Amino acid sequence: MKRRGFPLVLSLLALLWTAGCGQQEEPPAASVEEDKTVALTVWGAEEDAALLEEIFASFQSHYAGQADFQITYQPQSESNCKDVLLGDLEGGADVFAFADDQVAALAAAGGLDPVENAESIRAANLSAAVDAASVEGTLYAYPLTADNGYFLYYNKAYFSEEDIQSLERMAEVAAQAGRLVVMDWSSAWYVYAFFGNTGLEVGLNDDGLTNYCTWNSTSGPIRGIDVAQSMLSIAASPGFASRTDTEFLAGVQDGSVIAGVSGVWNAVAVADAWGDNAGAAKLPSYTCAGQQVQMASFSGCKLIGVNAYSQHPEWAARLAEWITSEENQRLRFTMRGQGPANSSAANSPQVQGSPAIAALLAQSEFSHLQRVGGKFWDPVSEFAGNLAAGNPSGASLQTQLDRLVDSVTAR
Repeated sequence: MKRRGFPLVLSLLALLWTAGCGQQEEPPAASVEEDKTVALTVWGAEEDAALLEEIFASFQSHYAGQADFQITYQPQSESNCKDVLLGDLEGGADVFAFADDQVAALAAAGGLDPVENAESIRAANLSAAVDAASVEGTLYAYPLTADNGYFLYYNKAYFSEEDIQSLERMAEVAAQAGRLVVMDWSSAWYVYAFFGNTGLEVGLNDDGLTNYCTWNSTSGPIRGIDVAQSMLSIAASPGFASRTDTEFLAGVQDGSVIAGVSGVWNAVAVADAWGDNAGAAKLPSYTCAGQQVQMASFSGCKLIGVNAYSQHPEWAARLAEWITSEENQRLRFTMRGQGPANSSAANSPQVQGSPAIAALLAQSEFSHLQRVGGKFWDPVSEFAGNLAAGNPSGASLQTQLDRLVDSVTAR
């Protein structure tokens, strides 16, 4: 492991917790830093603060007497962790949470070293989560969740099981009720849903940086313009609106939104708002080129990484493994409603009984790992945002698709 050339100045965050969090193999004598201060900085989602305090406390209790731990938590978005970390690797966190689509870039930049006890981590976690944490078969991070995807929330007071099979039917029902079905078309992450199961493709080239994209194809059973026309038709419905994830939840709470596309992070809030009427299911189909197309989704995992420049790499790795242990993934599900990557935790009755997790699993058949380069996001968001507004410029849809593909695939 690479080492930093200067010490970190960190503050004590967690108190000792009397209950341990599962039995883990003790570090070999050569790795134990007795009578030394072990200062570690951890980056995680702002919403995870209380959860991480409990985890840090149990870690310090379990390893009490082996070192003087000083663990500092700093909130950091998992979605742009890579950019912040690579801006200053030596000054970055020792342990950090991040989205799996960043693992290749972090490994290539030297921010991550291969996980040393890879086989035991592989054995403990879902194969899809292990794949998401790996680059060309080498494990570079610890799987944390296997729920970074999206599905349909709906209010059972308005929709039947038959209604939720079709997006157009749902928009019709919502319009009749003076309510809305919503989805965030300002986010390319969600917009992928319309293209993912059409035979039109997008993905990373072998260089791991640039994209290929056929969304503007003019041949095949479904052309790019067919998808664009379907999106325009959906946007024109008075029962549909493009809304951000924050606006979706606000609409759920004030009653204006009766269905929407989101993820497990909103499960508790939706259940609180709709009570027994809270429903969750795979995404519906939509009408395109005279046929019903099942909406796709991007899927992914949240991972825990260990900075290759950590001053205490053995303890940083041990903390990363502790955060992602079966017991703490169960705790994460209880406190945050997030789906575990650990196989035993994921198969527990509590997790299997969650409507949101069940919906995510149903959608997984139609989901694909998010593997796109940075130039994918803005052009797709711009394109979909224009359609959500009803294409006010009147520009040719094919011209817009050609421009989108040129931008997405730019070198």
